[in-house]
Amino acid sequence: MLDTIKTRTSYRGKYKDTTVPKDDLIKIMEAGLAAPSGCNMQTTSLIAVDDADVLKKLRKVIDPPVAETAPAIICVLTQRVIAYRDRCFNIQDYSAAIQNMLLAAVELGYQSCWYEGQITDADAIGRKMADILNVPQDYELICFLPIGMASQPIKYAAKKPFSERAWFNGFKQS
Repeated sequence: MLDTIKTRTSYRGKYKDTTVPKDDLIKIMEAGLAAPSGCNMQTTSLIAVDDADVLKKLRKVIDPPVAETAPAIICVLTQRVIAYRDRCFNIQDYSAAIQNMLLAAVELGYQSCWYEGQITDADAIGRKMADILNVPQDYELICFLPIGMASQPIKYAAKKPFSERAWFNGFKQS
């Protein structure tokens, strides 16, 4: 597991024209739904899309286009539910679910990328996608993950050294 965590990266390349079996999509989604959830409110829901016609409709509203060759995508939905006092933990919930799914995808031999900012801007691409998928108004489509096998070399981003980002017993002063 630690190797998978260390080697996972955001893949933004082209995907092979290889179908992702439903069983693998289920495993990836189950990993997402197994993530921790603030006060167990379980505010994250998922929709896997592997139908070519539905993918085509979704791709028409994703602008600028990304992940156009992915044979499947997983859409991440959230609900803003007060969990404790006046606190809502939906961001933490879906973030944990997404990370679990990204790791599960790599473990199963696939690549992916967390696309959120592009679909949550003022142009409301996430809502357009949600409408195509018949998602009720009290859910927000916050993110999508393309799922597929990489057809291009995987590029790994440079990470800062451990010593620049992690310390023991207090913040390291320069």
